[in-house]
Amino acid sequence: MTPEPIKEFSYHIAWRSRSRRPGRHKSNQRGMGMEFRGHTTLLSYPDPRRIDIRQTIRDPLEQIHVRIFNQKSVTPVFVLCDLSGSMQYGNGKTKISIAADIAQSAAQSATRNRDLIGFIGFDDVVREDWLCTLSARPHTTVEMAENLRTYVPQEVGSRGIIESVRLLPRERSLIFMVSDFHMPMADLEETLVLMQRHHIVPIVLWNSSEYKDLPEFGIANVTDPESGAKRTLFLRKEYRDRILKSFEDRRVAIENLFLRFDMQPFFVENNFDADLLSDYFHQYVAA
Repeated sequence: MTPEPIKEFSYHIAWRSRSRRPGRHKSNQRGMGMEFRGHTTLLSYPDPRRIDIRQTIRDPLEQIHVRIFNQKSVTPVFVLCDLSGSMQYGNGKTKISIAADIAQSAAQSATRNRDLIGFIGFDDVVREDWLCTLSARPHTTVEMAENLRTYVPQEVGSRGIIESVRLLPRERSLIFMVSDFHMPMADLEETLVLMQRHHIVPIVLWNSSEYKDLPEFGIANVTDPESGAKRTLFLRKEYRDRILKSFEDRRVAIENLFLRFDMQPFFVENNFDADLLSDYFHQYVAA
């Protein structure tokens, strides 16, 4: 069976890259770009192709002037992926397989932009077996994302998100933070404080069967995927409404926390649509 092609999304950044490597984003590096930066003398920037005759004629000191331009540069892109127990949940398609779709799409999209792409997986710790260093070639990240489809997360939490900060470069990066964010809000807030220099796109993976498809009356056996604890619930309409309300409150809490750090979360429910992520950048990220 022929695998489905990986669908890309378009993205851009709202800051100037500091990378010297040519790419497609605005930067503060001098080079062969089209963005005019100013003038300097030929001695300071010895490129005769850039000589500005008019500016040279105006100079009372009779120095030769050249135009200088900013080049376009690359920017680092990371997929920071939650591998905790709750990511194994899914009715038809698990959250971890949706995370794989996102990681593959991000890798292909970054390559089209000539950017560097890396991958960091975490559960209660940063997973050394789920790391891809920054590279201009996406195949390693694409292959790792493909392996995510068959990965079964252990019954562990996601505290490793805090530790993941140490693996990010000092240079400002674009980070796709992929998780269901069923984690302590204090851990998430601590992580966001530590990552303030970076541009984070929070991608929130939820599944409608977690809370919308519950019966109004009956007995249900549930298992906490991160602790393994089992419970038997007697469902009735009032209890079901409380569960729905708790998820709605959680959604508002997640949104409010990210917005405090000027980050608009992108919610994915059941399936990932690359076109919607393109729309997200056009709507929330200044070009």
